[in-house]
Amino acid sequence: MQRALLVIDMLNDFVRPGAPLEVPQNREILPALQQRLLCARRDGTPVIYVSDAHTEDDPEFSRMGWPPHAIRGTQGAKVISELAPLSDEIQIGKTTYSGFNGTRLEESLQTLGVEELVLTGCVSNICILYTAADAVMKGYTVIVPTDCIAHLDPAEGEFAFNQMKNILGVQVERPA
Repeated sequence: MQRALLVIDMLNDFVRPGAPLEVPQNREILPALQQRLLCARRDGTPVIYVSDAHTEDDPEFSRMGWPPHAIRGTQGAKVISELAPLSDEIQIGKTTYSGFNGTRLEESLQTLGVEELVLTGCVSNICILYTAADAVMKGYTVIVPTDCIAHLDPAEGEFAFNQMKNILGVQVERPA
């Protein structure tokens, strides 16, 4: 079964100290995520970066009260240097929580013959959960390694992992 590694929202505006939507745990998951990325590249597993790419007047900012973040073309919208995409790796911009909604993700996965997704990145109960839900509903097998997933709040992270495992049938992998 062809697998792909998705790196979701590991952007300067979510990772760096003082960033508009800083998620401090992103820095804690970085070593495990770097290792997973290294293994995927070594094994020839396709790596796809799925990241927020907003306009300055994106309705999400007023609707959800999020501060402006990941504005297309800015430094904040770039993947952090520690996980920088290689020139042949796919980068997909998104404007909402699911990596599938209004993007070319599904088309890219079909072109690659992918049937199994490993989701990594930021954050458990928002973009990871909604991307996982859409992936499952589209028929993909989904794996979520918890050591490669950041959360804003541990309780919300556990809620998301439980939803993914018990409701969606996602393979939630916890480190030994």
